[in-house]
Amino acid sequence: MEEENKIYRLEEVKKHNIQKGENKSVWTVIHDKVYDITKFLDEHPGGEEILVENSGKDASEEFEDVGHSSDAREMLNEYYIGELHDDDKTGSVDAGPKSWGAPPTPVEESSSFVSSYLVPMGIAQ
Repeated sequence: MEEENKIYRLEEVKKHNIQKGENKSVWTVIHDKVYDITKFLDEHPGGEEILVENSGKDASEEFEDVGHSSDAREMLNEYYIGELHDDDKTGSVDAGPKSWGAPPTPVEESSSFVSSYLVPMGIAQ
């Protein structure tokens, strides 16, 4: 039997930005999915401060701007607790990990003496 996803309103998520004490609870929304990242605060390679800064809200844009790896994206599954209510969804989509390398620049296969040297020299005069 398939488990039903729990549905959360954004107002509920906003209440979970308590960073200290017994009631410590840090939730965030990424691509309309709700994550309880409280247990991840100490483990986050970028530090706990950035997670706390983006708690209680939709942090999809911030998550994507950093360019998280596919491993980081997979780790989200461990902290997934439910879906955002349809009325609160933004429709943002996981773009996947950024490709940091630029594609190779194509090399011109044939370059003629006329187009490479004579035309520019004629224009310059």
